[in-house]
Amino acid sequence: MLPPLRDGPVGPPRDDVFTWVAKKLQEIRDMDSLGIGLIGTGFMGKCHALAYGSVKAVFGDVPPTRLEVLCDVPSEKADAFADQFGFARGTSDWTDLIADPKVDIVCITTPNKVHRDMAMAALEAGKHVHLEKPMALTLEDAREMLALAEKTGAKTIVGYNYLHNPAIAHARKLIAEGAIGRIVHFRGMVDEDYQADPELAWTWRATKADAGLGTLGDLGCHLVSLATAMVGPVESLIAETKTVHETRPMGDGSSERRPVENEDIASALLTFQNGVHGVISTSRSAWGRKSYIGFEVHGTKGMLTFDQERMNELRLYQNRGPLAEQGFKTLLTGPAHPPYGQFVPAAGHQLGFNDLKVIEVHEFLRAIAENRQAVPSFKEALHFEAVIHAIAESGASCARVSVR
Repeated sequence: MLPPLRDGPVGPPRDDVFTWVAKKLQEIRDMDSLGIGLIGTGFMGKCHALAYGSVKAVFGDVPPTRLEVLCDVPSEKADAFADQFGFARGTSDWTDLIADPKVDIVCITTPNKVHRDMAMAALEAGKHVHLEKPMALTLEDAREMLALAEKTGAKTIVGYNYLHNPAIAHARKLIAEGAIGRIVHFRGMVDEDYQADPELAWTWRATKADAGLGTLGDLGCHLVSLATAMVGPVESLIAETKTVHETRPMGDGSSERRPVENEDIASALLTFQNGVHGVISTSRSAWGRKSYIGFEVHGTKGMLTFDQERMNELRLYQNRGPLAEQGFKTLLTGPAHPPYGQFVPAAGHQLGFNDLKVIEVHEFLRAIAENRQAVPSFKEALHFEAVIHAIAESGASCARVSVR
């Protein structure tokens, strides 16, 4: 279960604005600066660079940060992106980045197969770790990573950035307040079409040695994180998985094809620890879906629905009032849904995907400053990964599997 919701950023009391601001500014000045090391410059690497570069401007109440070292290969690429992203230097050796005494936080945005080795090395070097999901290729490796993080006392966070959407925070608040009554069912899907074309060239994502799980590790774990946030931990499940396109060409127009080792589609019936039932499905071969993470939370007094492709909206149905006037209402996020107001002072102007990473980085930096674990840390992320590995196990055995 994710920890209880914390309040959003707190503003100054109206009767003592200047004293409050002065105190907060002094607290920030007293914080030690934190050096950032970034490994990887792809989609999520750039997302991290933008987030760490702008988090202080957005929130203000974070320790000062320094963009110290960026790693990619070859070294020319690392140097070019270090200049573009604003890092002090580039390197082609990730061990060099981790060993640098100026680096306090190691951000890992690389292909899945090296997550474990990089995270373990960073933890052993006494660094905090900001890791993109999944944690590792196997559940055993993920457990080993959590054990080392707990031993060292390092702060960790895993990149489940959809959890940080103000709409999701408000959904959790409504559920906690009983707005839709007792939760009885969860239904969710997460789909994209980046592997829908059967003639799309084979890549590392098709192998268990490089990617681990398929759609479960790439997409399904995000849905599991949201299901857990809404309902709680998963106890057991029964699932089916399928590889839709069993081979792929080695390149455009190539007659040589290689096998796809992991799943394109997975579906599961869930039983949560609190007895609530649920159903989830994920596909990386769903034409037309770009970033569809949709779910419904059914309660005894109503329902909540969400669609990531309309990420600034939450829909609420409540069974009250005249029957002729009942229906869904759309809640458009705005400053009343923290921390939306830190970005935009007016409703309807909307946040974007990269803004969620800024909120995630804010959570991590505040956790370090407050000497607590961030959410989701390796501990929460391990449960998400235990669920997706249980789905893969059940899909192979056609049996109900306990999440452990």
